Amino acid sequence: MSQSATVASAPGVKSDIETSTIRAISVRLIPFLVLAYFFSYLDRVNLGFAALTMNAELKFSPLIFAWGAGIFFIGYFLFEVPSNLALEKFGASKWIARIMVTWGIISALMATVSGEWSFYGLRFLLGVAEAGFFPGIILYLTYWYPAEYRARFLAAFAIAVPVSTVIGAPVSGLLLGLDGAMGLKGWQWLFIIEGVPSVLLGIVTWFYLTDRPEHAAWLTPEQKAWLAARLKAETAAKQAASHLTLGEALASSKVIMLSLIYFCFVAALYGMQFWLPQIVKAFGLSNAQTGFVTAIPYLFGTIAMILWARHSDATRERVMHVGLPFVLTAVALGASSYISDPTMTMVVLTVAAIGIFCIFAVFWTLPTAWLSGTAAAGAIALINSIGNLAGFGGPYLIGWIKDSTGSTANGLLALAVLPLIGALLVFLGGHETKVEFEGLGQEAK
Repeated sequence: MSQSATVASAPGVKSDIETSTIRAISVRLIPFLVLAYFFSYLDRVNLGFAALTMNAELKFSPLIFAWGAGIFFIGYFLFEVPSNLALEKFGASKWIARIMVTWGIISALMATVSGEWSFYGLRFLLGVAEAGFFPGIILYLTYWYPAEYRARFLAAFAIAVPVSTVIGAPVSGLLLGLDGAMGLKGWQWLFIIEGVPSVLLGIVTWFYLTDRPEHAAWLTPEQKAWLAARLKAETAAKQAASHLTLGEALASSKVIMLSLIYFCFVAALYGMQFWLPQIVKAFGLSNAQTGFVTAIPYLFGTIAMILWARHSDATRERVMHVGLPFVLTAVALGASSYISDPTMTMVVLTVAAIGIFCIFAVFWTLPTAWLSGTAAAGAIALINSIGNLAGFGGPYLIGWIKDSTGSTANGLLALAVLPLIGALLVFLGGHETKVEFEGLGQEAK
């Protein structure tokens, strides 16, 4: 047994080669992927801010807005699995670049919306264009990170979601102030200015991303050898426990269960994401003030997500780290419906955001713990695509209830049921903890 392998397997102690390899990967990939996901998510949810002026100018009712917000996820659902399989076949650099360029163009074209049907059509096409990006990156990160590091670096990547609101909300609020510049409305400038960077970054992606560790000129031969040995051991452990074909993975009861859990998560995430700006605006704030106040829950959610994911990796525990935040989210969303004071409303919605983002990164360790290869590519995409159907259902539920009762709070109360169901499913489903971390011991042998 080599000295480095022995040290690598000792709890809490890392060899020099392990530390240097993980650092090199993280410095090279994580900042770039965070930036890409930042614009991906911003271009998906900036509709919530555009609605502050667009809805009135185009005479969109709450129900029309809810349909437009949600129809994105129908296109997303239909093309998610084929897109992720294409990434596995053609490589991350080319396929992620394709996704980013097309979604950036369509996002900017949202500035041409002139009525209900052009609104629905472009939102649907945006979903088609973006399908495969998020599950593709989840799959891509499994090529580079052993299980022991996965939650914290999934969290580092997923930090783009809350940060896109922490930064994007104030920026979006300010962009609405460009109303009338060069004959365009403020909401049109918002879509154009926030869509163009995705196109430019997509072109850079083609040349910057490395598809697999064995192709990484920026890793030393020793670093490649260590990473290959660790990942090979983990893959062997997964296949020994359950070697699934693509078809078997897609039909697996575990995958269906995880899809339902993710559905509950996404419903809470987007239900709040699309409607929070309008909830805050109703406090009597200006568009710019609304942007800054909306960012508060996401700032706290960002910090909590990183700390919670690190704790999950350190304790090698997943179920409680997903289930408990679900419960917290359900309680906070339910409580928000009974509160009318603006300050207290923001406090409980901040608690809800903390719960939502603590779920996010740790959840994705559940399927990646026991899936590998093409089965992982298809299953991860299926989980994400079924889960993201809630991106239609969550905003639509709130819009329908608001249209019927005049109250967004009642919609949040109904929405609170789903994270509660998610918590129950997590506790019932359990986790393949032994399989996830068994490769660490095998690599040292």
